[in-house]
Amino acid sequence: MDLSLSDEQEGFRALARDFLEREAVPHRVEWDRREAVDLAIIPAMGEIGFFGLTIPEEYGGIGGDYLTYALAMEELGRADSALRGIVSVSNGLVGKSILAAGTEEQKQEWLPRIASGEVLGCFGLTEPDIGSDAGNLTSRAVRDGDDYVINGRKLFITNGTWAQVALILARTGGPGARGVTAFLVPTDTPGFEAREIKGKLGLRGQATAELFLDDVRVPASARLGEEGQGFKIAMASLDKGRVSVAAGCVGIIQGCLESSVSYATTRTQFGKPIAAFQLVQDMIADISLDADAARLLVWRCADLIDRGLPFRMPAAKAKLFASEAAVRAANNAIQVHGGSGYVDEYPAQKYLRDARVMTLYEGTSQVQKLLIGRAETGISAFV
Repeated sequence: MDLSLSDEQEGFRALARDFLEREAVPHRVEWDRREAVDLAIIPAMGEIGFFGLTIPEEYGGIGGDYLTYALAMEELGRADSALRGIVSVSNGLVGKSILAAGTEEQKQEWLPRIASGEVLGCFGLTEPDIGSDAGNLTSRAVRDGDDYVINGRKLFITNGTWAQVALILARTGGPGARGVTAFLVPTDTPGFEAREIKGKLGLRGQATAELFLDDVRVPASARLGEEGQGFKIAMASLDKGRVSVAAGCVGIIQGCLESSVSYATTRTQFGKPIAAFQLVQDMIADISLDADAARLLVWRCADLIDRGLPFRMPAAKAKLFASEAAVRAANNAIQVHGGSGYVDEYPAQKYLRDARVMTLYEGTSQVQKLLIGRAETGISAFV
């Protein structure tokens, strides 16, 4: 694996950072306090290319490799993880699922608008009683002539109240993963309702919602893939989604490093910068090490994806390590900042709140360990 970046990759990373430093970083405290980013940034992010990365130009995207996508997710995580979540779900979980499993008509209908930021997508998998056990979801889709009628509830859905299209996983067959089918449901369909969840610990700037589907009728042409393929489509998208989460965590760690160094080299105690004290240097060294290790795990995944090689276990390892490392790094950053780290004038406390959920969604740390342990031993830990 070549660990150097091409001129194009370096250029996009610089473009992304410059844009986010101007358009996001100055506003992230305000967005966090009011629990909503300014939606005017969405089309601007579309113009930069965030939503079009890895989507082919023929469908309105800007193409690019997965490493460039990971670099973009890192910069978004460094600036404001709420923005990373918006992009990762709309482009990554929804857009890439349509690209992989959609008909030509579905691709033409949705991908150009997703790539431009005109349309946001949400990913309807998690339910009130179904999280890690995704193969046993209870939402149902019943065939009725040329239509399907969907009933169910979804919970903790990123972009849920902002999205124009929801990728909904619902049961069309018997029990287990093989009975699950995916559907592309316009959110203005009668019977579809989204209610925003307020009071989150972190990722406060992105809309998180509960979805209610009450006799939502969609044509058979809204089905994504064949009946019974929904779980496979969802897991394929989540494998890449875990790389995106890990890349965003690298951004959190990098942000913790930069803010800690900045604070420690300007804050003085006992007549000298606190960066001169060995125990402060120890914490900064730990953050720096976590940044490099997490980044290399992400880059390995991106390289495997770009070469068309299996990446499921590397993705699980990257997501597990990077998310846990982001929590460690944010804790260290708060400690470096002392009391200042406890208020939102400084970014350390927001990094910690945003990092904490990364160990939970798109597969908890415990699920990642089960996947890794099963792969290494050949023995399933699931009953």
